[in-house]
Amino acid sequence: MKIQAEEIQKTLYNLFIKHNFIEKKAALLAKIFTESTVDGVSSHGINRVPLFINYIKKGVVDINADAKKVASFGNIERWDGNLGAGILNAITCTNRATALAKEYGMGLVALRNTNHWMRGGSYGIKAADAGCISILFTNTQPNMPPWGGKDSRIGNNPFVVAIPRKKGHVVLDMAISQYAFGKINDYKLKGEQLPFHGGWDNQDQLSKDPEKILEKERGLPIGYWKGSALSMVLDMLATILSAGNSTYRISKKEIETGISQVYICIYPEVFYDDGLSQKLIKEIIDFTHDVTPIKPGEKTYYPGERTAQTRAKQLKEGVLVNESIWNTILSLS
Repeated sequence: MKIQAEEIQKTLYNLFIKHNFIEKKAALLAKIFTESTVDGVSSHGINRVPLFINYIKKGVVDINADAKKVASFGNIERWDGNLGAGILNAITCTNRATALAKEYGMGLVALRNTNHWMRGGSYGIKAADAGCISILFTNTQPNMPPWGGKDSRIGNNPFVVAIPRKKGHVVLDMAISQYAFGKINDYKLKGEQLPFHGGWDNQDQLSKDPEKILEKERGLPIGYWKGSALSMVLDMLATILSAGNSTYRISKKEIETGISQVYICIYPEVFYDDGLSQKLIKEIIDFTHDVTPIKPGEKTYYPGERTAQTRAKQLKEGVLVNESIWNTILSLS
């Protein structure tokens, strides 16, 4: 079904108010969940709202908690999320890393004891809107086997790189698994198979069946052994820099919580290049666009290009929402 973005945001705002968030926090949560959905990332937008509410009810998410700085050294800071809402903590740390970047040229904020940030690209876009390049990543509960292993011991640790661009930001937002688990669940909701293998089934065979993959959450690392190694390194960095929980320690909890994240922002304007970066980005994009497609009529895209197209289309025509999810949200409201 299609719903206007304004209606989604208003409904979510009222839902968060009902669950005792103060107005400012409810508005921020509704905005981020709605924007992700408008951008076509329902898997980390509106589809996650019922689970988010469930975590509030279970006390996993503390609606009154705020992230606090616990240590600093120049342009490097360590923060504690106090198990507050992941979106709100992520906004706080993105804003702080951006402020540090504008003061020092580069800023790094490491965050511990937070909850799921939903779509990591939201914070890359936020940093880019402020004129900053950003490199962001988070660890997760174990949901991939290390390469050659049978059981999940590493996380799919979402990784974001965003680069400001006047004609549309470049935003890479990817899990270190072939598919984010929210995306796999999207295919499950639609009753569709994955286009490519996304993980292992109970017979230790690679599968395209979302239900079989979700049963034990054994995702396929991107690049096979390379993705496995990258996952471990990101987990190490997030854990060391934040002095927080590793994927191993997160695995000891019943529910994924108390995760660790890193927010790095760079302010390119310190070089006073007079638009050079924009020219160089255009050159790279033009070169990659100007290639003969394998399939006639298709084209190549830079990271974030199709998201921008989806955003424009859905703002005009209405936002595509799973009817079952929407009815669940209405019942919670």
